[in-house]
Amino acid sequence: MSWADLTRRPLPSPTTSRRYAPHESGLVDIWIPDTAPPHPVIVMIHGGCWQKAIADRTLMNYAAEDLRSAGLAVWNIEYRGVDEAGGGFPGTFKDVSQAVDLLGLEGPDLGLDVSNLVAFGHSAGGHLAGWVAARANLPPDSPLSGDVPVSFGAVINSGGLADLAASKAVTLPSCLSDIMDRLTGTPEPGRRNVLEDTSVASLLPLPARLINVSGDQDRISPPHLGRSLTEKARASGGVSAYYELADSGHVELIAPGTEAFEVQKRLMMSLLSDSLLPEAEE
Repeated sequence: MSWADLTRRPLPSPTTSRRYAPHESGLVDIWIPDTAPPHPVIVMIHGGCWQKAIADRTLMNYAAEDLRSAGLAVWNIEYRGVDEAGGGFPGTFKDVSQAVDLLGLEGPDLGLDVSNLVAFGHSAGGHLAGWVAARANLPPDSPLSGDVPVSFGAVINSGGLADLAASKAVTLPSCLSDIMDRLTGTPEPGRRNVLEDTSVASLLPLPARLINVSGDQDRISPPHLGRSLTEKARASGGVSAYYELADSGHVELIAPGTEAFEVQKRLMMSLLSDSLLPEAEE
């Protein structure tokens, strides 16, 4: 499936939006079901190789509307890419933190249930979803460390590049290796290991269930990334599961109507209801 197959569809619009920061990208789009509150919530984070020139939050509008129609609220966040002023390290990470923390402040007044949140991140967004769920594990001297007022029950890392070191070697150079220094910052006194507070693989075990989902034909995020991160999470003592979806590439993972997206929607429903997960489809 190509990106055009998805983006040529009519673009749905959110129910409302909120601003978490004064810069242009400091926005959250909110999708609220027509059912009675309180609504279970998916925190959605888009990909695009951490670069706004490649994608912004509207890429996820199709998925967000499908979930809204199924009775789930969606908190679809924007953040500064490494190609924007203030983006990269630490701005991109601080944006994600602020956008998520706003949910804790304003979500209840919007009829959103913030007691059992699930983060759903695609591609680069899978990295940011895992990272924001792992904030309690940040080194205390990291410039990204701080209060963690919002917690997650689970993270779905969908075709994600969450393990930065492993991903750098296999994804497109323009997607990660060419922009790695801007994303993670460069080594300096007091912060020699730049992956220690930026890569999900360095923050394990997550204080949330980590669900890694891969399409078996994904060339942006090859399946072994999801398998490997699952193994690392389990070895660290965390709770993790891996789903490899047949006949699926990178785009299918966020395209409503595909089997890949339907599997993940079922996962979200199970995680939000805290019921047993569907059997892993490896």
